[in-house]
Amino acid sequence: MVKKCDITNVKPMTGNNVSHAVNKTKRRFFPNLQNTSFFSEILGKKIKLKVTSKGIKTVEKNGGIDKYLLNSKNSKLNSETRKLKKILTSKIS
Repeated sequence: MVKKCDITNVKPMTGNNVSHAVNKTKRRFFPNLQNTSFFSEILGKKIKLKVTSKGIKTVEKNGGIDKYLLNSKNSKLNSETRKLKKILTSKIS
């Protein structure tokens, strides 16, 4: 299972656990992923995505998933959200 945000493309980071004795062991920092469903007014149905909490706030700030996808560049979207954007633009036209 890929632990990557569908909106912000955030992936796990690597770093060190540092003990009191300054022993360092490798660890991973995972993003705060949530399984959410956004309602698309253009399509008239819910879209399920795996998104970070920051991604949820970004979508809500931009006025919903439809406006966010239509206003964002294709280079910043992953393949799944690019397909959604293509479907949305075809429905509008």
